[in-house]
Amino acid sequence: MLHARMALTPSYLTQASVYFAGLRTRAVRHHHGRTIEIACRSQIRSYSIASKDSDTTLRRSWLYVPASSSRMLEKSLTTTSDVIIYDLEDSVPPDAKTAARERLEKFLTSTSDLHDTQRVAVRLNSIDTLFFQDDIAAALKLPAITTLILPKIHSVQDLHYVSRKISEIRHTMGSSTKQPLNLVASIESARSLFNIGGIASWKSEHGHLLGGKLSSLLFAAEDYCADTRIIRTASRRELLFTRSQVAITARAFGLQAIDMVCINYRDPDYLREECQDGRELGYTGKQAIHPAQVDIIQSTYVPTVKEIARAAKIVHFMRKAHANERGAIGLPLEGGGEEMIDAPMIKQAENTIRAAKSAGLDIPQIDG
Repeated sequence: MLHARMALTPSYLTQASVYFAGLRTRAVRHHHGRTIEIACRSQIRSYSIASKDSDTTLRRSWLYVPASSSRMLEKSLTTTSDVIIYDLEDSVPPDAKTAARERLEKFLTSTSDLHDTQRVAVRLNSIDTLFFQDDIAAALKLPAITTLILPKIHSVQDLHYVSRKISEIRHTMGSSTKQPLNLVASIESARSLFNIGGIASWKSEHGHLLGGKLSSLLFAAEDYCADTRIIRTASRRELLFTRSQVAITARAFGLQAIDMVCINYRDPDYLREECQDGRELGYTGKQAIHPAQVDIIQSTYVPTVKEIARAAKIVHFMRKAHANERGAIGLPLEGGGEEMIDAPMIKQAENTIRAAKSAGLDIPQIDG
């Protein structure tokens, strides 16, 4: 059995060097009745673990705004949502698609109040509709749009098709963009879930700058249930497997995971509960269909005060333990008892501290 000792960089949160001691030399101490293996200095080798989370921008709430409504477009300028999705798809009736697209073009061209264009996304109509070609052509002409939400992505071939269109349009426009267009693949069908590994690992054959870069997987629960004939219930139990698959696959390929819409938007307690189990499953954000949902989503998709305090204790006491060549410690629990803390748990603590810092939350100073 190998025992780990983690040497910390000054930032402590971005990279850790883990040292494994050989089996021949080790010490054993007893800590309140527990046996703790302590890595010794002999036969030590090292390797580095770099953080996957180089981009710490918060994208917790993804608010849909129908492009068919001038009033809602104007109101979107006051929302605090991390991401605003101007919608050309489901919220727009078929006979209003063209007018909605033109209204959105005019709005994004004329407004000067979009202070952070990294918040601006557009959901296009799917590639199998008559509206897709005009949607994507219009979107690529607007510098304010930095993210495209792509509905009904069933396979990697669908992403290749979108990427080819992006490349063709940019060549025609003579685009010299220095930032890749972020693409969000919406998982909406049994085929999507079956092919999710290929979708998540997709890279544009034209390169990021010309063909776009996949940044997130989004779970569209209602479309998925319609396709699979799954019966929706308030417990969400029937979606646990699928939600877990989407979140885990996104993480495996360094993507963000955006959880389903809470359609019960007038029940804040239910929304908060759905946010909490989404976060526990590993989602980084959640779709919103009403401005009233934004605050609850954003306050839930951050570490709690208790989680931050626990993480700060782990970071502090493990730093001291490593300085004394100890690879694990016992951390007292509220109400009695102790939990064993070692390398995997310090990675979890680092993730918590990193998320808290991104959200501007206070990190307590731990003494002792």
